[in-house]
Amino acid sequence: MLPFEEQVAADLLEDPNGGLVVLSSGLPLASLVATLLLHLHHQSSSDSSGVGGGGCFLILSATDTLKSQIRRILVQSQLLQVHDVPPDLPANHRRALYSSEKGDGVALFLSPRVLAADLLTSHLLPSRVQALLLLSAHRSSDTSSDAFIARLLRQHRLLPVYAFSDRPHAMVAGFAKAERTMKSLYIRRLHLWPRFHVLAAADLERSPPEVIDIRVPMTHPMMGIQASILEAMDACLKELRRTYKVDVEDLTVDKGLFKSFDEIVRRQLDPIWHTLGKKTKQLVADLRTLRKLLDYLLRYDAVTYLKYLDTLRVSEGVRSVWILADSSHKIFELAKRRVYQVVRPDGTKVSTSNKGTPTKKRKATHSSSKKGKETENEDSAPNKDDAQNVNAEVSILLEEVLEEAPKWKVLRALLQEIAEEQRKGDGAVPEVESNESGIVLLACKDERSCLQLQDCISKSPHKVMREEWEKYLLGKAELHGLHKKRKRQSQQPKGFGVLDGEFPIGSSESAGPVSIGNLETNALLAAASGIKKLTKEADTKDDSIPSCSKRGSVKGKGKGVSKKIMTKRQASNRKNKSTTENDNCQGADVEATGKTDKQSEINVSKVSAEDASDPVSAAGNAEGLIDGKVLPPVQFYALDSDQHVLDVWKPSVIIVYHPDITFVREIEVYKAENPSRKLRVYFLFYEESSEVQKFESSIRRENEAFESLIRQKSLMMIPVDQSGRCIGPTLANEPEPVLSQNAVTRKAGGRKLPEKDMQVIVDMREFMSSLPNVLHQKGIRIIPVTLEVGDYVLSPLICVERKSITDLFQSFASGRLYNQVETMVRYYKIPMLLIEFSQDKSFSFQSASEVGDDVSQTNIISKLSLLVLHFPRLRIVWSRSLHATADIFMSLKTNQDEPDENKAMRVGVPSEDGIVEDDVRAENYNTSAIEFLRRLPGVTDSNYRAITDGCNSLAELALLPVERLAELMGSQKGARTLKEFLDAKCPSMLS
Repeated sequence: MLPFEEQVAADLLEDPNGGLVVLSSGLPLASLVATLLLHLHHQSSSDSSGVGGGGCFLILSATDTLKSQIRRILVQSQLLQVHDVPPDLPANHRRALYSSEKGDGVALFLSPRVLAADLLTSHLLPSRVQALLLLSAHRSSDTSSDAFIARLLRQHRLLPVYAFSDRPHAMVAGFAKAERTMKSLYIRRLHLWPRFHVLAAADLERSPPEVIDIRVPMTHPMMGIQASILEAMDACLKELRRTYKVDVEDLTVDKGLFKSFDEIVRRQLDPIWHTLGKKTKQLVADLRTLRKLLDYLLRYDAVTYLKYLDTLRVSEGVRSVWILADSSHKIFELAKRRVYQVVRPDGTKVSTSNKGTPTKKRKATHSSSKKGKETENEDSAPNKDDAQNVNAEVSILLEEVLEEAPKWKVLRALLQEIAEEQRKGDGAVPEVESNESGIVLLACKDERSCLQLQDCISKSPHKVMREEWEKYLLGKAELHGLHKKRKRQSQQPKGFGVLDGEFPIGSSESAGPVSIGNLETNALLAAASGIKKLTKEADTKDDSIPSCSKRGSVKGKGKGVSKKIMTKRQASNRKNKSTTENDNCQGADVEATGKTDKQSEINVSKVSAEDASDPVSAAGNAEGLIDGKVLPPVQFYALDSDQHVLDVWKPSVIIVYHPDITFVREIEVYKAENPSRKLRVYFLFYEESSEVQKFESSIRRENEAFESLIRQKSLMMIPVDQSGRCIGPTLANEPEPVLSQNAVTRKAGGRKLPEKDMQVIVDMREFMSSLPNVLHQKGIRIIPVTLEVGDYVLSPLICVERKSITDLFQSFASGRLYNQVETMVRYYKIPMLLIEFSQDKSFSFQSASEVGDDVSQTNIISKLSLLVLHFPRLRIVWSRSLHATADIFMSLKTNQDEPDENKAMRVGVPSEDGIVEDDVRAENYNTSAIEFLRRLPGVTDSNYRAITDGCNSLAELALLPVERLAELMGSQKGARTLKEFLDAKCPSMLS
């Protein structure tokens, strides 16, 4: 526990209303929440006038990682019980947790939807709650579930509400975001704790770790690709600025590096999204694609990056704007040069080579004597310079480049240096306590990068690139085979084709992407066929040659196997490797021991013993050899998993492969909490890359957000009343209705009539939306139940099915809306379909120019028209926003009786006798007889109504002649079918 955390908790406890805390990303939020809970529990236990120690502390909006950390701290203290209440827990179990009379307090992790329903149904009494903690305050608003719960609890007594957020940039999004959040949560004080706070900086900088910044230069192709992507992003931003519909200040390349840039653009364009042209919408999507390309360039290897570009070329096609620019051609060309080049037999290069190391040259020729074979490092007869003019003498060479990531070489050298220092005793931790000393933690962005780096450490980087290259070629061949099957071309004789090592010279097929020439495509397919043949040859010899992965701890040499076949065998047996993937079979010198597996099991067991509930986020443990030198134990950690593993593994060296500001703060906190430990941190940056720019921009953006919050705090105005509570949007603040203001004074001397308590029955599933919250703001009593028919019951006659725009389109596509309206029409006299638009979007499905006169199956207006024609009693209600919907509901309830909760729950549910109550059709029709009639042969949906009008009973229908039936049914064939069915004799059971 750091001193500044104690200060934050002390500041929060000063105000009985609670407070809003905004922290820098990466600061110990879980430790702060656990400390506050312990202080509140101690305070309530010692206060005789309080509720006592048996109350509940409600924690909302906590992620799984935060839950596990808070639970670990509270369990160690043994003062508070901790329970996670899942949404599917039965109501009686939840009620038992709420009403626990034990001496110790209870901390409950709940979902907002379940908690709101339990408060409304009195399963949880507000008097049993000691405090409410919200851990994602940046998502709160006046219509959110958090504000709804805070209002339900604060109606009865002054309950403290503590809100936390570690996303300062989200707290400044929109106009007066922090002030509006505080008003909606009934909070009066704002506490800001940035990284540059005096107390926080003093604690974190008292014993800082040793930091070594390593700048790795990028290769020339990587620099060219990055410059081209930034150029394409700048061009897209310039085109977007020409629309005059977005704020130009936010459209910068610096902000375009973050995911939040998409939210900024969409928030500005959402109200007019339906009026934008296809080009503007495509520009927004292109900016997202270019940001991913820039991120993947520094994260993935060259072959994976080229594979991703190939999928983009197919998926984006001509729709994309950036792919048609000049810079995009350079992106594709340079990405290809990082992997391979196509050269002519005379040595002339078809495309410019880069600084990669050419390893092998593959040659594919049209020769019947060398059918299906692949020649390496040999020349062929000269031919014409123009590669596109193919003749029978032409052959091309595929020169493999397979550029390795520059960070890989630096990482391997760094691990060797760490191992040497540990052997000398320079990097040893002075405490003799544990086996964790000497662990190297390698932090990467995602799980895939962890697995690939583990392969690079245990094997050679060249072997990793070879495996990726083989998978790329085999994928090309598989796609080509699917393409040929689709075309159903079986003109070639069996055993002849590209997949057998040869290709027809006059062929004009192109199995690859559009911009790759036929020669290049055929060379790639020929190389893939060669890999397949070598793999088959290796598989045939696997029975006689023992696999190195099956030897366990046996040491031996693999001299009897050729290097080429061994490489191919490893490619075919990759799927059978263990989770550690520490296979050190490298050519002729193979040495595999069981030490790695044991070390991995030890490390995993340590994590399980520390915290059995947390998933292990490492990709595994790597401990092997690099150039004959032993490596230190390496643990891999994926930053995307959001697991806090520093306290579990206690590493002595941390290598930040992909820098992240949140993880940097976690390292600072870990070192401040353990000042006696020696910790060395290596940062690997690509020099002059977007990686450095993004890291520096994230720090700058966070500082700007806190500066804005400091200015807002000095100017914000929070209204309060005498009791100290914030004035929120309650019924007492609403203006009086016009009817009561203009009441006739001669009735009872102008005495105001007692107001009727308005209530609405709401389906439990609707609590995922904000409408019940807004209805409660209007002073309407909400009764949550499980409804079989409809979403809202306003009166015994009125039932409403609510649809948002996206839900409306999905319900029409699945046919679910038709069934829902059919059941409402059956059980309620006034069924309604509420179509609710978003407040910040246009109040229309489409522009007036797009509305046509013809009925179309894909047009939403046509679907609504057909729905109304099928159900004439259905009313359609259009609403602009949530608040407009609440006003509409109040006007609809005027002069209507209040709905009955028990009856609404029984609607549509058959009783034990199979009878359904309150069926509207049963008042005018014999529903059982009609259902029986509609199942008779020849009776359809178009003629059963005419039959019911023409005869009074089924007995009368059985006596009608065929001619009369034909008049009623409108079909002679249907009448004969029905008559034959009715007159048919039943078979006798007696012989």
